[in-house]
Amino acid sequence: MMAAMEMFNQSLKSPGGGGGGGGLNSPSAASVTTTALSSNNSNNKSQGQPGKNDWKASLKLPPKDTRKLTTDVTDREGKEFEDFCLTRELLMGIFEMGWEKPSPIQEASIPMALSGRDILARAKNGTGKTGAYSIPILERIDTSLDSIQALVIVPTRELALQVSQICTDLSKHLTGLKVMVTTGGTGLKDDIIRVFQKVHVIIATPGRIIDLMEKNVCKMDACKMLVLDEADKLLSQDFTRMLDKLISFLPAKRQILLFSATFPVTVESFMKKHTIDPYKINLMDELTLKGVTQYYAFVQERQKVHCLNTLFSKLEINQSIIFCNSTQRVELLAKKITELGYACYFIHARMNQADRNRVFHDFRKGHCRNLVCSDLFTRGIDIQAVNVVINFDFPKMSETYLHRIGRSGRFGHLGIAINLITYEDRMNLQKIEQELGTEIKPIPKDIDKTLYVASHHSEDGDKDGYSDKN
Repeated sequence: MMAAMEMFNQSLKSPGGGGGGGGLNSPSAASVTTTALSSNNSNNKSQGQPGKNDWKASLKLPPKDTRKLTTDVTDREGKEFEDFCLTRELLMGIFEMGWEKPSPIQEASIPMALSGRDILARAKNGTGKTGAYSIPILERIDTSLDSIQALVIVPTRELALQVSQICTDLSKHLTGLKVMVTTGGTGLKDDIIRVFQKVHVIIATPGRIIDLMEKNVCKMDACKMLVLDEADKLLSQDFTRMLDKLISFLPAKRQILLFSATFPVTVESFMKKHTIDPYKINLMDELTLKGVTQYYAFVQERQKVHCLNTLFSKLEINQSIIFCNSTQRVELLAKKITELGYACYFIHARMNQADRNRVFHDFRKGHCRNLVCSDLFTRGIDIQAVNVVINFDFPKMSETYLHRIGRSGRFGHLGIAINLITYEDRMNLQKIEQELGTEIKPIPKDIDKTLYVASHHSEDGDKDGYSDKN
């Protein structure tokens, strides 16, 4: 392992700063083109069948994403979003998000969720789980009613903001449908004012929504759908009692949807207690994403910053996320990276909420190439421009490792995960490889850019587990 690292370091010709190669070319950041309608509705009706899809011509579609996708999202049954009998207004929102076809988890869960059945769904990080529950939620909302009809619970504030934005974007053509996000760390008074206005869907962290329920601000009598996103975390010891209390405020007749990449025993016991004959979906033939190539570099603790400098200089980074095991090390490393001459943000749980929101928003917009963070940022966060994840500190738990590396290679795209391994980490490395059934390879002298850089992807799409976009 040391030999591999030395070869890698020797290959560095210039350790200078500058933030790595490549630009922040996120497809979502490109401009939107609007195409005018070729004919009005009355003409469509008179022309019959040929004009039935003319409404699609008015959609403000993002540029087509031509990056290669892995079979994590292309191994589909062949269904289309139109096959789910969704309203035209919701379909418009779906297509304007750039979602062309449902992913495997969406194909499996959307019809069942629309039927009202409880669901226990297990799928990999970054394969479309948010769409799998947000689409049926929005379809089933009755906007004529002034009541909360769906509740989505997530473990972190950043994930709550992300999910609420997705729901808002999907529902922008659904007249009168209101989505609200409420989390800890923000003013309770503002949330109370917003709840007393018309709200149909709430995305929340557990503590804040329970507070609003106990104050009788959020009346849940008409709430017919409950979603637990990242259910394994929500049903850990940190939250499990809170969820039992939360469910006590819901009506007896409700639908519960659980989504996660991993399901410990606590999830099974929760389902037996609170659900009726749940429909089980398991798309986890393997735990790690096919599009994420994993490497390790064997280093001494004092060599880590130099190794990171080497990686920044050699890799073609679009955006990167660098993980540390403590909030103190997050801030120290961010300072070191800045001193090396690279643009860098940092985020951790001890920051005040306004600062966390600003960092999260700006990084998603591509304002900075590198983000140093704690495990706050491992759950569900979807930034498709991220093509490199670096574990500056190697995690002790395989579950943590799985969620960390899942920040790259989102929705079937390609990325790399690089782990800086010290002598003390060597046993954890072997344990995590065994538990996840994956291979973490020694870092080579030069990393093949086709493994993580969109512009270098092979045109024939014949790599194992890879596919051209449908």
